[in-house]
Amino acid sequence: MTPEQRNLMRQRENMRRQIITRDADAAVRDSGLQLNPQERARFESRYIQERRKVEQSLRQQVQTERQKEIPALIQQLRKEFQIDEPGKSPVTKPAASPKSGK
Repeated sequence: MTPEQRNLMRQRENMRRQIITRDADAAVRDSGLQLNPQERARFESRYIQERRKVEQSLRQQVQTERQKEIPALIQQLRKEFQIDEPGKSPVTKPAASPKSGK
């Protein structure tokens, strides 16, 4: 991995952490609870832990739905491309160049 790629990954991870921290702060505010610093840290930690579980569950649901939809998509594309050129694999024709009209 190039240094630029590593730097980009670090930036993305830092951005993700900032967003989660901001969301955890908002969750504490939205809860209406008056927490001391230790309780606040525990609340934020639990929020982050439970949020990870929710996000993992959502990723799994999306993956499951995607796997259900892909076969139908492939069938649709197969039919679409077979109609264009039956018996051949689809090949796009190059566009005529403007110079060919001379």
